[in-house]
Amino acid sequence: MTYRETLKHPIVARLSLIQLISYFGTWFSQVAIFSMIVSFGANEVTIALTAAMAMLPAVILAPLIGIVIDRIDFKKLMLTLLLIEITATVGFIFINSLAWVWVLMLLIFIRSSAASMLFSAEMALFPKLIKGEMLKNTNEIHSIIWSFTYAAGMAVGGIVTYFLGFDTAFIIDALLYTAAVLLLLGLQLDLEKAVHLASNWQMLKEGFHYLRSHTKLIHLILLHAAIGLTSFDALITLLADLRYKELIAVPLAIGLMNATRALGLMIGPFFIGKRISKENLHWFFLFQGTAIILWSLLEYNFHLALLALFVTGFFITTLWSYTYLLIQEETEKQYMGRVISYNDMFFMLSNVSTALFIGYAAQAGLSLEAVTATLGLGFIFFALYYLWFKKTYL
Repeated sequence: MTYRETLKHPIVARLSLIQLISYFGTWFSQVAIFSMIVSFGANEVTIALTAAMAMLPAVILAPLIGIVIDRIDFKKLMLTLLLIEITATVGFIFINSLAWVWVLMLLIFIRSSAASMLFSAEMALFPKLIKGEMLKNTNEIHSIIWSFTYAAGMAVGGIVTYFLGFDTAFIIDALLYTAAVLLLLGLQLDLEKAVHLASNWQMLKEGFHYLRSHTKLIHLILLHAAIGLTSFDALITLLADLRYKELIAVPLAIGLMNATRALGLMIGPFFIGKRISKENLHWFFLFQGTAIILWSLLEYNFHLALLALFVTGFFITTLWSYTYLLIQEETEKQYMGRVISYNDMFFMLSNVSTALFIGYAAQAGLSLEAVTATLGLGFIFFALYYLWFKKTYL
């Protein structure tokens, strides 16, 4: 089954279009956020904390997110979350100095909380509607959309931020979310509503018990969390500020580096998406680690580093979508929302840990090249971990 055939499914098609618009806006304003705090004189730890704040909600709110997803009608939930994202994005306009960075972080936390819940709700919805090859393709389409919008949003966002300023980028972002809301209103979703008679506390305990009693599922979640080691936002911002600002303006450097990496994210699945399997997954972890180590060796040169960044992105999308598919296939429907939210919790915890490691390691004097190489070695460890998992469970 091809991607085109998968997109003939009306719900997949409309949700994919909504994702395309809203994700583009998110990455569009991401450049403005980091460029803004760099212009305010933020240090390494502040940059890392800002990056971590976008990931923290999925860690802290995971148990609540799972219950909300399993209880509330998808369309109503999605509309509410998009409106929250619009409100938080407009709030960015009022940040005008480093003294208000705590407000910025709070707004990022609120917007990311809505985005995390929205993402988990979508990923819990799809397995209830489609199966097999179509579900795998849908995951990959989602990843490709994320990668395309990451590339296009970062590139265009860098240019707009540089020429028109931060506030203009935030206004455009809010308008894009508004377009996503209008598309959502036309979504026709006929899904039998699940009835949960248990209390929220009982559902919470049931979710934890289900996860704890499925050891194989826990290992799959940990393997998926490995992709969090590619949370490079803080690292790319530091490289732009400390290595390349004499060559190119910081907003343009951030946008160009992220766009180049995302180009690899977008192209990779078309070449390797059909080749990945349970038998060879460890090789993809190994290739990813090797690519990151190559990047660390070429960071001294901006243009060579761009080439290496493209290579680092080549395997990520396929790794992300395939490990997510393994989790979806292993989970029973009635627990899907809670398991997906717990999975996102571990994944975002990995992202947060990576961002904080980058910031504190750089502040402690570890070179950015060494920081990058360490992340690459993490993937080599997970390649070995999967070999053990395959021998034990498959």
